[in-house]
Amino acid sequence: MTPPPHRVLAIDFGTRRIGLALSDASGTLATPLTTLTRRAGKRPPIAHILEIAASRGAECLVVGLPLDEQGRETSWTAEVRDFGGRLGDRSGLPVHFMDESYSSAEAEARIRSIGLTRKKKEDKARIDAGAAAIILQDWLDARSLDPPETLGDGKP
Repeated sequence: MTPPPHRVLAIDFGTRRIGLALSDASGTLATPLTTLTRRAGKRPPIAHILEIAASRGAECLVVGLPLDEQGRETSWTAEVRDFGGRLGDRSGLPVHFMDESYSSAEAEARIRSIGLTRKKKEDKARIDAGAAAIILQDWLDARSLDPPETLGDGKP
């Protein structure tokens, strides 16, 4: 059996922003990292994300999977799976998907609870990175109990 990865980069893939989070070296604690801005009509910044993953020593990637309220996949889910497949193809890293339901709402509630409310744009960036951290922490916590779906060959 392959040992579990230590450094994990999580991605909250959105239409306007992409939140990133990183695990600690032991692979037990998730921390918000940064938020990338997506340009309308442009392809997602896969090369930039993979540069960040490489520079941080990520051994695998976790992508938040958007599901509807009944836990079903949507048209946006298909786009996210395609994005995850491209990440896997380009990097050779294993890509895992984790349900991202309510991660942005939870991140926003946490940010508000500690009083981080400056500019609306800054708040949105914090929320997206925070959502990625929540997705990652959920994956880290669940991985020993029930291994999440793996995209080992980079194909959805």
